[in-house]
Amino acid sequence: MRVPLSWLREYVDVAADATPEDVLAALVTVGFEEEDIHRFDITGPVVVGQVVSFEDEPQSNGKTIRWCQVDVGEAEPRGVVCGAHNFAVGDKVVVTLPGAVLPGPFPIAARKTYGHVSDGMIASARELGLGDEHNGILILSELGVDAPVGTDAISLLGLDDVAVEINVTPDRGYAFSLRGVAREYSHATGAVFRDPADRDFAELAPGEGFSIVVDDQAPIRGRAGASEFVARVVRDVDPSRPTPPWMIARLSLAGMRSLGILIDITNYVMLELGNPVHGYDLDKLTGGITVRRATAGEKIETLDGQVRTLHVEDLLITDESGPIGLAGVMGGATTEMSETTRNVLIEAATFDPITIARAARRHKLPSEASRRFERGTDPLLPFVAARRVADLMVDLAGGAYDDLGGALFAEVFVEGIELPEGFVQGLIGVDYTDAEITGALTMIGAEITAVGQGWQVIPPTWRPDLTDKWTLAEEVARIHGLDRIPSVLPTPPSGRGLTPLQQGRRRVADALAAAGFVETPAFPFTTEMQNDLHGSASGEHLPSIRLANPLDGHAPYLRRSLIPGLLQIAHRNISRGLTDLALFETGIVFLPEPGVTYGTDTVPPLGERPSEEKLAELNASIPPQHRHVAVLLAGNVVARQPGRAAEAAGLAEALDAVRVIAAAAGVEIDVVQAERAALHPGRTGSLVLGGEEVGYVGELHPVVAEGADLPGRATVLEVDLDRILELAGNRVVAASLSTFPAATQDVSLVVPVAVSAAELRGALVEGAGALLETVRLVDDYRGDGVPDGFKSLTFALRFRADDRTLTAAEATEAKLAGVALAEERFAATLRD
Repeated sequence: MRVPLSWLREYVDVAADATPEDVLAALVTVGFEEEDIHRFDITGPVVVGQVVSFEDEPQSNGKTIRWCQVDVGEAEPRGVVCGAHNFAVGDKVVVTLPGAVLPGPFPIAARKTYGHVSDGMIASARELGLGDEHNGILILSELGVDAPVGTDAISLLGLDDVAVEINVTPDRGYAFSLRGVAREYSHATGAVFRDPADRDFAELAPGEGFSIVVDDQAPIRGRAGASEFVARVVRDVDPSRPTPPWMIARLSLAGMRSLGILIDITNYVMLELGNPVHGYDLDKLTGGITVRRATAGEKIETLDGQVRTLHVEDLLITDESGPIGLAGVMGGATTEMSETTRNVLIEAATFDPITIARAARRHKLPSEASRRFERGTDPLLPFVAARRVADLMVDLAGGAYDDLGGALFAEVFVEGIELPEGFVQGLIGVDYTDAEITGALTMIGAEITAVGQGWQVIPPTWRPDLTDKWTLAEEVARIHGLDRIPSVLPTPPSGRGLTPLQQGRRRVADALAAAGFVETPAFPFTTEMQNDLHGSASGEHLPSIRLANPLDGHAPYLRRSLIPGLLQIAHRNISRGLTDLALFETGIVFLPEPGVTYGTDTVPPLGERPSEEKLAELNASIPPQHRHVAVLLAGNVVARQPGRAAEAAGLAEALDAVRVIAAAAGVEIDVVQAERAALHPGRTGSLVLGGEEVGYVGELHPVVAEGADLPGRATVLEVDLDRILELAGNRVVAASLSTFPAATQDVSLVVPVAVSAAELRGALVEGAGALLETVRLVDDYRGDGVPDGFKSLTFALRFRADDRTLTAAEATEAKLAGVALAEERFAATLRD
């Protein structure tokens, strides 16, 4: 909200020497955020001049300039070159003399042009910062201004004014007005506040005879779309009359363009009081006004020239011809005020905030009116706003009051709030006195009655955000200064903390980071093709969740795998010269089941808790979401250096990452050879835990790596993190360390090629029993001495007992027990 200080001073006493910074500092103390300070950025000398004479001089470039003699109140007229032709001898204009600086900045100096020395410049409205009009110079008589030659034009046109800009939070819509900001400045400084809405109700009556009907057949949450509607008529207005310079300057500083006297007046009153007002050309209306909901497929052309298809929730202003306005958002083109308007119907109303907010968002049509209505306006303002507009149209546009009008309104009832004694002190942590509490609430306009052990508080009509005792306590803290609240850290309740699942996720992420991997979260959006490629082993089509309103139209699906996101991140880093990558991500994947329809067409209302049945329905409409962890390795794991060649990252490093994840989760994961469409044949493994596949690891297929613009090889793995933590149980117990020495032995077994190392390892572990501490594959040999179709797998075994030193015989016996089971299951034989 931009607040011109000259305007603010009309409603509250601001010290004459107060700077914009002082005003902002005061408003910050009552909870506003300062944004900026706006000025016209113009310095003098800028004066009123009168054209004494001019000569039209055609130029070789086809342009005709005027060599003017302009009286600026000095002994002799000044010669000025001007390219505009919309003035005549005797017109009074704004002359910027050498030394002046216009917005831009655009310094003015005497300079030679078109064969003359131009001793200044005759300015247009746009050059002065008063609007976008640049068709000609500014003629003061067209603004209704007649000032002596040589008068300072900066103060004459209000160009010496300045505006402060504050950020208004959604719960404080009353501050979208000079009335609201002036009241808050009064709260901050104690200055006297003069309410522009404080008028005798007898003079606010709008007249009779104009038909107004509110026919809301489908109110949202039981609230009618319009609770108050005031219409009054002003006749014989002159839309050609100029908008006064002071009004143009204030509107410009407030961020609004001057659009003609009639529209400027409605905008001015909206900024002044905070209640949007709309004007209709009365002669274009057919019959009375009906406020109703739109019918399906109904259309309206709004003031911006767009034809909009309406929704059944949209609230319309209609006459007998059909829709003439989208209530609280934007008027219709058929009844807009124009240069031919002579009679005006003024509308001021109170509309349902939810209805207006939904309409503005539905049609992507945010407006100054909707910003105010959707936050809630003062229900006592429409009569005042309509009368204020009428007064200005009579004073500035030459109109006349008329007895034709009408109003629909309901009794304004604000429910009281019980504020127990001691509640504010206990919530805020400050020992406010009762006088401070009641004084603060009285200051903001509340009515307070002592009842029992506390007070009954009726909030003011312009504060719909005050709904309970907590919001009242916040107001007390705000008015008396948030700096009084002590900084005290709360004591956390005992027995709480992260869940076992959360602890497990953190352990895994911390372990990967400690192992040298970099966490790189990615957006959960991808393409259907990427989901099919990385979301299934075979690359077959699987169902994916498509977003109704995706951020990126090229990636409208929720991911089934984390790998596509890591591939994009790797490509981005490599393109910027970072070629050695060890990345990981923990994140949600979305796994809809085939044949199941997800989503819902019905959205429960926001103002109430859904029923248990509705919650169950909503939960059922969400696809299964699992948290995965994925790793990508590319480039070198060891850079080239003196005495050592570079070592490329590959499967060995990816398997190390699997072991890091397994150790952090407290499980043992086996790797079984497998195939996946996105991975290299023969260099792919399935990750198995307790006989259940929980992930995969492997080298990217060269075609996939090339499609992702990754040079060289890249290795990936992905694990269902939630599933392995679930299988691990809630507690990870560290193994005890034995003080007895270990016995180590190796064993080489010849098995058919089809037997996987993981299967053979499992047989050795099961057969050797509890004495076997670790078993590790150290060699896979296929060549001389091994029959065709067979392979020799060598395992390093380590045995240890908790209560004694093992003998070589005991270790050998355990090893042979494992060999025996391997022979039984896979026909394994000891290699000679």
